[in-house]
Amino acid sequence: MSLAPAPLIELRDVQKHFPITRGIIFQRKVGAVKAVDGVSLEIQQGETLGIVGETGCGKSTTARLMMRLMAPTGGSILFDGEDIANRSGESLKALRRQMQMIFQDPYSSLNPRRRVGSIIAEPFAIHGLYEAEGERKRKVEELMDRVGLNPEHFNRYPYEFSGGQRQRIGVARAIALEPKVLVADEPVSALDVSIQAQVLNLLLELQREMGLTLIFIAHDLSVVRHMCDRVAVMYLGKIVELAPSDELYAQPRHPYTGALLSAVPVPEPPEERRERQRHLLTGDVPSPANPPQACRFHTRCPKAQEICSQVEPPLESKGATGLAACHFPLTPEEVAERLPSALAQQAG
Repeated sequence: MSLAPAPLIELRDVQKHFPITRGIIFQRKVGAVKAVDGVSLEIQQGETLGIVGETGCGKSTTARLMMRLMAPTGGSILFDGEDIANRSGESLKALRRQMQMIFQDPYSSLNPRRRVGSIIAEPFAIHGLYEAEGERKRKVEELMDRVGLNPEHFNRYPYEFSGGQRQRIGVARAIALEPKVLVADEPVSALDVSIQAQVLNLLLELQREMGLTLIFIAHDLSVVRHMCDRVAVMYLGKIVELAPSDELYAQPRHPYTGALLSAVPVPEPPEERRERQRHLLTGDVPSPANPPQACRFHTRCPKAQEICSQVEPPLESKGATGLAACHFPLTPEEVAERLPSALAQQAG
């Protein structure tokens, strides 16, 4: 009997609380924003994990915690079996070579005063690589060609490139050190629809060539289906569902996931659209500074019962291989009523 490989990244009850203070001179803590509140997750080498949810659910904060761009309030973050939650200084700098990030806005993530060649070469300068004369320039030109940019534009400034080209510059900078993990934080949301597919296909191609572990953060569920092996759905700082992509789209278990999927625009006949019951949520997202007790979704959930406000549901098996944190998961009949049939067909 073969043992399952150890995960490349493992989060164990990770928390990130941002203090709320009052007072100008003598500041005192009066509360905390629980941006991430008890997330446990395993990511295998070479897989693509999607993290989805509404704005403010904690998905970007979770990714930044994985990369140790911020320190957790509590819990453990394991990378290759080593706890990196308390790393700092040179130890953290060495870790950066193996974990890189592509940011959401290609306009603000590049220094407008530096030439593109200098921007892409910055990781080499920080880590003291390719210092021989001409070697660094040659390596940068290779990276530019690899991501679909003209190496002759080495000395241009970011403003001379389009949005899609700027994001390619960000990709080139991120893969310069040949990392094990690449985090893409909504990398196409600021781009025109016409060029989003080009950037997404570039990421998939690089993942295959380099054996990257890709963590893909998005709110566009149609993009996530195209990119990801597994999908984690977050709500108010917690993972409420985690499942393989095909399983999640064909048979979501958590009512929140069902609501997100029912809003995905897909082509369907008008008669089917009229018959389908849209899974609409009521109310606003509660404040992460004062989240509801027990199940955090119960204040908006159409299936909520008394136990939902009293007992927090564990994230446990609810499907073939998927996990969901819900006392009353969606049935196949409810999914058929609320989700477009075309969505499940595309997932399969």
